[in-house]
Amino acid sequence: MSATRKLERSDVCRVPENINFPAEEENVLKQWHDEKIFEKCSQISKGKPKYTFYDGPPFATGLPHYGHILAGTIKDIVTRYAYQQGYHVDRRFGWDCHGLPVEFEIDKLLGIKGPEDVAKMGIKAYNGECRKIVMRYADEWESIVTRVGRWIDFKHDYKTLYPWYMETIWWVFKQLFDKGLVYQGVKVMPYSTACTTSLSNFEANQNYKEVVDPCVVVALEAVSLPNTYFLVWTTTPWTLPSNFACCVNSKMTYVKVRDVKSDRLYILAESRLSYVYKTEAEYEVKEKFAGETLKGLHYKPVFPYFAKRGAEVKAHRVLVDDYVTEDSGTGIVHNAPYFGEDDYRVCLAAGLITKSSDVICPVDDSGRFTSDATDFQGQYVKDADKNIIASLKASGNLVSSGQVKHSYPFCWRSDTPLIYKAVPSWFVRVEHMSKNLLACSSQTYWVPDAVKEKRFGNWLKEARDWAISRNRYWGTPIPIWRSPSGDETVVVGSIKQLEELSGVKVDDLHRETIDDIEIPSAVPGNPPLRRILPVFDCWFESGSMPFAQNHFPFENEKDFMNNFPADFIAEGIDQTRGWFYTLLVISTALFNKAPFKNLIANGLVLAADGQKMSKRKKNYPDPIEVVHKYGADALRLYLINSPVVRAENLRFKEEGVRDIIKDVFLPWYNAYRFLLQNIVRYEKEDLDGKALYTYDSGRHLQNMKDASVIDVWILSFKESLLEFFATEMKMYRLYTVVPRLTKFIDQLTNWYVRLNRRRIKGEMGAQQCIQSLDTLYDVLYTMVKMMAPFTPYLTEYIFQRLVLFQPKGTLEHADSVHYQMIPVSQLKFIRSDIERSVALMQSVVELGRVMRDRRTLPVKYPVSEIIVIHKDKQTLEEINSLQDFILSELNVRKLTLSSEKEKYGVTLRAEPDHKTLGQRLKGNFKAVMAAIKALKDDEIQKQVAQGYFNILDQRIELEEVRVIYCTSEKVGGNFEAHSDNELLVLMDMTPNEELLEEGLAREVINRVQKLKKKAQLIPTDPVIIYYALSASKNAKKDVLETQAQLQKVLVNYVSMIKGAVKSEFIPFDEKQAVSKRLIITELVDLKGVDLKLTISSTEELQLPTLAWLNVTLASDLQPRFTNSNKASIFLQHNINKEYITLSTLRREVEVLFGLYGLNYELYVVDQQKKVSKLQAIDKSLNGKLLVLTRNPDALRQAKDFEVDPAPFSKFINQPSGSTAFTENPKGHSLL
Repeated sequence: MSATRKLERSDVCRVPENINFPAEEENVLKQWHDEKIFEKCSQISKGKPKYTFYDGPPFATGLPHYGHILAGTIKDIVTRYAYQQGYHVDRRFGWDCHGLPVEFEIDKLLGIKGPEDVAKMGIKAYNGECRKIVMRYADEWESIVTRVGRWIDFKHDYKTLYPWYMETIWWVFKQLFDKGLVYQGVKVMPYSTACTTSLSNFEANQNYKEVVDPCVVVALEAVSLPNTYFLVWTTTPWTLPSNFACCVNSKMTYVKVRDVKSDRLYILAESRLSYVYKTEAEYEVKEKFAGETLKGLHYKPVFPYFAKRGAEVKAHRVLVDDYVTEDSGTGIVHNAPYFGEDDYRVCLAAGLITKSSDVICPVDDSGRFTSDATDFQGQYVKDADKNIIASLKASGNLVSSGQVKHSYPFCWRSDTPLIYKAVPSWFVRVEHMSKNLLACSSQTYWVPDAVKEKRFGNWLKEARDWAISRNRYWGTPIPIWRSPSGDETVVVGSIKQLEELSGVKVDDLHRETIDDIEIPSAVPGNPPLRRILPVFDCWFESGSMPFAQNHFPFENEKDFMNNFPADFIAEGIDQTRGWFYTLLVISTALFNKAPFKNLIANGLVLAADGQKMSKRKKNYPDPIEVVHKYGADALRLYLINSPVVRAENLRFKEEGVRDIIKDVFLPWYNAYRFLLQNIVRYEKEDLDGKALYTYDSGRHLQNMKDASVIDVWILSFKESLLEFFATEMKMYRLYTVVPRLTKFIDQLTNWYVRLNRRRIKGEMGAQQCIQSLDTLYDVLYTMVKMMAPFTPYLTEYIFQRLVLFQPKGTLEHADSVHYQMIPVSQLKFIRSDIERSVALMQSVVELGRVMRDRRTLPVKYPVSEIIVIHKDKQTLEEINSLQDFILSELNVRKLTLSSEKEKYGVTLRAEPDHKTLGQRLKGNFKAVMAAIKALKDDEIQKQVAQGYFNILDQRIELEEVRVIYCTSEKVGGNFEAHSDNELLVLMDMTPNEELLEEGLAREVINRVQKLKKKAQLIPTDPVIIYYALSASKNAKKDVLETQAQLQKVLVNYVSMIKGAVKSEFIPFDEKQAVSKRLIITELVDLKGVDLKLTISSTEELQLPTLAWLNVTLASDLQPRFTNSNKASIFLQHNINKEYITLSTLRREVEVLFGLYGLNYELYVVDQQKKVSKLQAIDKSLNGKLLVLTRNPDALRQAKDFEVDPAPFSKFINQPSGSTAFTENPKGHSLL
């Protein structure tokens, strides 16, 4: 389908049986591109009320994964639906361009280990390298995002590196600074030694791993207590050189014990004795006391590096705080104030350090010890652990060492262990905003709500000040200019202000451009102010995107304020401590309002085994390969119809995407195909080809007065769905909408179309036909509009074909389904009573199908009676009103309704599910099993009625017990029973000769329909079907009897068969058959008897006026010049009609296939499959098959060749009586 040619009705009426969904999606995508459908969509909605959504910016340094596709699909669905509701939606894509992800890639690429390497190459060169790769995969992103069907504007995107975006970041920061919300301080933070930068707490929480670390118990010798030591425990031995204090819990009980082995006195928590000592014989308790009594006691430093500093402030003493617990260690915690958050807090409270103290940190930015720790200088902290332990052992301070397995944070970018380290940072005050944040959050609506109330709410309650600075290079520079003394500070809020203050005009705000700009001091004679070095954390940039993407307040101020906060945002649940949080903090700080109204948090997409998806492990299929294999619609619907939309995790399984095709798309496509096939039949047969079908809503509405109950039902179901759809989409509950949509497709395809086949095919008259066609058209037409946001490709494909049947000029913007508004539910058409009746009928049919399956009795074979039992008379009346459908669907002769179960001698028996209950109940299983089996009929009924079984005080769910329905012999017949706990259904399975014969007739119909489908015929194609029965000479008696029975059935039920297959059905007549054009022939097995079916056109077969012969190559010969191994040859000369010679035939064959210089044999196969070697050429060869082979066994092989009644190659008979081929070999044109 191209932009130059619109579809016409003649293009769509012959619908192919099979559809390649990915290929058709590519066609639709091309049309969208060529005709600028998305761009026109935005033009059409201009001037309508705005619906605002914010797109969280991804990094383009890696390719999109399933998480991106999922979040993008959710955004696409919601924004497409907003358009359908009459809104104008700006859909701009955003890119996160700064920060660690980019710098880490460059550091790896260039082998950069630390700041000194950057200094050598220069910031300009370094940032230049970052700029080169920042959009490395931008084209792939656009290609993949577009291919998965997402409509998003890449041309008018925002990038965090755009100068206008960075300028708004400066404005945001200045607003916060002027409000007193910014300060400089030292804070112990998660720190990545690989990336040489601190991380925010929410970044540190993104990548926890189970690791094994060393753990040591160290003895700190008390100063004032002889031979007494405080036992401390740590899993970070590398922090011990910086030890400045130790801490106990005032309320815990501590003991002084004599260590039998060393004769030392050790102090530790009483509850932790069993951790330090294996047996009580290893120690002797001397004293017990509260932790409070230890406060202030001094001990000797284990390392000398900060002894002098400690002496000055009376450090190396015991402190008291409640954070010490009995859960691990010795009950005494070692404190290194600049390597732990609690350590810092406790030492600060005790006066050992102040906020302005010099930092005790003998570790550089790369995580290596400095010269302050002389014994370990240059060693990476984690590598130094073993040397520190050795030193402690040598000094006599090591009591024990071992290993501990625990959860530890890793850098989300470099995947290396984080350390906690004091870093000078600039902070936004958040702790005091906790109440405001919670209040603003309460203004928002989240799906699911529990994420907001629990996960997000708890995070807000414990909100800590946010470190927004990074000592890095590729980012938005923090716009603080300071004097060397720190007495003067200027915060710049715009490019214009910077020019006014410095006299320098810039068009870029990166470090290489502005680091050298100086601002003169306001105090005459003082040196100029220079910018501080840090850049903003990239989370600050993405959290400012609502303002920065609009260059607010420098441009678009009115438009922004009119549409703030956004109507909608969506990302993964991991963003509760990331983007969702930073958005809220900045918006609350600036305007004291939430930046969004509605939010969908999706869960995580995991590999099939439940592990995190890993490129290294290759434990998941490539997303674009899945799209190429199954189509984007299938992937979208699989993701959306899964637990991830409820913020739960999804184990991605490729077969789940495949099943969407099988269970949803193919039935939907087949319903559409069935409609178009029968529109063609209606036009040809009922309208005699004199008029075309057009959907007329007025006619449809008028005919509804006398409509079939099943038409009323499906329209009611549609209107109910529209009402439900509108309600749930308004509440952003995609997880309730999608299952209902897929259920509707099931109801339409597996029920409405099945129950209506005869009406739609015109078998019940033209009036019934037009009514059912209108109904099916209306439902499919409405469905594509509802499904359009979810499956944009398939709905476009079907819509552009269905719209051709709309009255001309009645539909505005008919080029795309995505221009259409969603229909509003017409409540007057909702019939809850009929929906209930049909649901009951469906239950009866489904129970009947199960019973047939149990007896392996296909629906083709009729049964004599079905009995439905229910206590409620109204329910039985509703079932009775739809008895025709029950009888037809189950192929049953009679329906009996009853409210008396006892009349039919039905009793209930209960059997436990051994596997499920055995695993769950373990030791109690035998007793429970016996009790279940002993339940009487009335007890089972009571238990089922309450919705679960209560057995020996154990709750047993209904699905854990199999309730078996038994019928007594007094009923007579051969009954099968089944129930869904509301209806009880019995089916008489007694065999009957007449019913068996009808079943055989239906088997024949089934085989014919399959063959017609295989030949890609549609119902209106004029064909003749020939049949022939045969059995082998040595066939057993029962096979011969079946053959005789089948022969009888084919005669007695010929009218039924003809009516069903809509074609002549006659015994095979060779003379008549060869005069018709053969379409397809096939030999099928029917109850052990060979049934040969031949389908021919009703047209007379055109044959050449000359004698002819078909030629084919056996598998051991290959054509040299063409790909075809089939050709045809005239056996007579056109002028004198004389037969050609054998040598002439050989020359013609060699020319046709290029068989020069090869030895081969010629064999003739006649219509009876008799094979003979070619000896001479005469009229007896006419119409036979010539097989060329080099293999002497060709006589046996030739039996597998079909003898075609017409030449393989196309030909024309001239008026002069001559004949000429227009192609030869087959498929090779001679014109």
